[in-house]
Amino acid sequence: MKVEIKVDKSLTEPRVIIETNEITQEVSEIVKKLSEEKIGILTGFKQEQAEILEQSEIYCVYSSAKKVFAVTEKGEYALKFRMYELEEKLDKNCFVRISNSEIINLKKVKSFDLSLTGTICVKMKNGRVTYASRRYVSKIKQVLGI
Repeated sequence: MKVEIKVDKSLTEPRVIIETNEITQEVSEIVKKLSEEKIGILTGFKQEQAEILEQSEIYCVYSSAKKVFAVTEKGEYALKFRMYELEEKLDKNCFVRISNSEIINLKKVKSFDLSLTGTICVKMKNGRVTYASRRYVSKIKQVLGI
């Protein structure tokens, strides 16, 4: 595949044009990735206040008692998204689902302990320890390239 970038000062926003002789799986995936809407920031709720949370500040997102929470350096915040919505919209290069109830930020992981049979122990940089469920172990290994 050939990639070309042209700078045009007259444009007010980026424009992507794909030239191809046929619609292939690769072209379809590129279009899908370019069309995905990402959440740049999230609104978290702590006590009676709403705060803007940057994705880069989030260690993990987890669900408990039918509520969803984000853990950041500043504490825990309630979110008004469901886990599947966050999994779809968070940056897939940074966030990976490790269980039905948790998504972690790979950039905030200190280490992965693979010595446990059938699961992975995840140690976060903030000291939090969590475990990947067996269902997600192969996906995590694929993301990590192991």
